[in-house]
Amino acid sequence: MTQLRTVQVLGGGVRSSAHVRSLAAGLIARGVQVTVCAPAGTGRARGLPVTGARFVAVPRRSDPAAVSALRTACTGADIVHAHGLHAAVRAGIALSGRSTPLVMTWHTRVQAEGARGRLLRRLERRAVRRAAVVLGTSWELVDRARSRGARDARIAPVPVQPSGPRGGGDTGKTRAELGAVGRPLLVSVAQPGQDTLVEAAREWRGLDPAPLLAVVGEDSRAGALRRRIAAQGLPVVLAGGMDGLADVLASADIAVLTGGGEHGPALVREALRGGTPLVAARTEGLTELVGDAAELIPHGDAGALSGTVTRLLGDPEQRQALADSGRLQAAGWPTEDEMISHVLSVYDELAAPGPAGQG
Repeated sequence: MTQLRTVQVLGGGVRSSAHVRSLAAGLIARGVQVTVCAPAGTGRARGLPVTGARFVAVPRRSDPAAVSALRTACTGADIVHAHGLHAAVRAGIALSGRSTPLVMTWHTRVQAEGARGRLLRRLERRAVRRAAVVLGTSWELVDRARSRGARDARIAPVPVQPSGPRGGGDTGKTRAELGAVGRPLLVSVAQPGQDTLVEAAREWRGLDPAPLLAVVGEDSRAGALRRRIAAQGLPVVLAGGMDGLADVLASADIAVLTGGGEHGPALVREALRGGTPLVAARTEGLTELVGDAAELIPHGDAGALSGTVTRLLGDPEQRQALADSGRLQAAGWPTEDEMISHVLSVYDELAAPGPAGQG
């Protein structure tokens, strides 16, 4: 049997890079030949290339030189799989005149208005119409792909990777180190939506005792947040890097997510897996991920965030119900094996001779 040859194209985003790393490893273990095309540096930063995969550095651009490099890398491939909108557009250009089937995984959608919004809509149409199959990580994206003219759009089972052991430390010690002795501890991550979080923290100052909000995972917004904390006397502490998230969550009463960002998925998966009640702004794909296992509030509504957290702090039975629901929801998330088997079934379908396998 001839070995299936695939090229995975990505633009270097955190979410898509982690997904490709997992997918490539699983495909290689099943005898598939994998080439990963990504911007230079992505391999080192995100653990690519996976052992056994060929890595080709291709700039995240659509100029002739970059397209030519991608086209050369795709020569001889049975399937080209692009991850993300821009990667799919570039892969479509590189495959111009070829019958190689293109699969697109649409991980997330950028919100934009005006001229940029119109450009994104044009790119969406171009990407999904060129792809033989579009795999959306949420039903919203599947519906959007269909509305943009996709020939075949399906839901993609994307596993939520565990980040290691959780709760092995001394929770009392963690709370003491953060300054949360004798008061509730709330946990969030560095993320867009910081203003909503700050406004809610201002409201929480009036509670007795006032909860402490620990923000894990410093990023480019950390400096501005630190200055606001000091200037407004907010009950907020910056709690270091993401490697400490599991232990801080294990010590927390409630987890809070006001936006997406690269750290958002980690907070969701760790909170639900470990049984920390989650309050989150309703965003694309989140409802399907958490089901009824979280309190969802309107995006950007600081009053709703403050009120929901305050209510849960006064209702230990509801917090326990959310904790139990979270563990149950997490147990039903797709496994890595299920994701790889699903993608491989799509590849086999497209690579087969006959109408279904024609690009």
